[in-house]
Amino acid sequence: MDQLPLEGMPRRLYTCTPSRLNNWLDCPRRYRFTYMDRPSPQKGLPWAHNSVGASVHNALAAWWREPYERRTPVTASTLVTGKWINEGFRDAEQSTTWRDRAREMVSGYVASLDPAGEPVGVERTVATRTSVMALSGRIDRLDRRGEELVVVDYKTGRRPLTADDARSSLALAVYAVAASRVMHRPCHKVELHHLPTGSIVEWEHTDESLARHLGRAEEIATEASAADEHYKAWAGVRVKGADRNPPQVPEAIDALFPPRTGPLCSWCDFRRHCPEGQAASGDRQPWDGLAD
Repeated sequence: MDQLPLEGMPRRLYTCTPSRLNNWLDCPRRYRFTYMDRPSPQKGLPWAHNSVGASVHNALAAWWREPYERRTPVTASTLVTGKWINEGFRDAEQSTTWRDRAREMVSGYVASLDPAGEPVGVERTVATRTSVMALSGRIDRLDRRGEELVVVDYKTGRRPLTADDARSSLALAVYAVAASRVMHRPCHKVELHHLPTGSIVEWEHTDESLARHLGRAEEIATEASAADEHYKAWAGVRVKGADRNPPQVPEAIDALFPPRTGPLCSWCDFRRHCPEGQAASGDRQPWDGLAD
């Protein structure tokens, strides 16, 4: 585990997505459960608000793939029904109520769009590399407005958004950097489209602010990568000497992935496996994330 790399050998890039980086920031223990432990601990029940979000995203992506003449609010509403994910709700009645709300939400949103305004990409994967990481991610929608690209991210949560949410988003910033490099066009503007309220919040980055976000992503990647390497070294030793080593994660390795407790612990998929998280906040029902 303490072996130093050979001098002059290139350092292996840390492969990641913005979600992986944010998972490390939110809680290293959850990060370990998600990406390192194999098999991963069993997750809790699915969340209804995630089902709503995924259904809406899938319907909007499908809407842009329809022929121009079918890009109507009625088509959007129909697509929500066809893409509906019926998981995490209290009962069939609640699921139906939220399906109908999502239909109204999506049909109202697409009514404000120009169906002829073809995006550069829908659910478009972009990627970039630095000396530290190989980062990739999928953008909900990538528009071209004039000579510039614009990153568009759909949101379905109950909390209204502000421009500060767009400004501070690590994911949106690195998407802008990656999109610019992949498409060979400038990309500085990022937008959050909040479907429940129909509001759009935006932020116009500068080259300097994008560089700061990318630098922050590299800092996170360096930190997470170091913990990953220690974990992999321990796991390799354990596999080679499976009969002599206990299956549980030793304290030294566990200390590299400490729990970061707080209100978010109520919403963690791995809550049942984390005593500290259980002590930090109360239990939630799978449908508690839905708006009133």
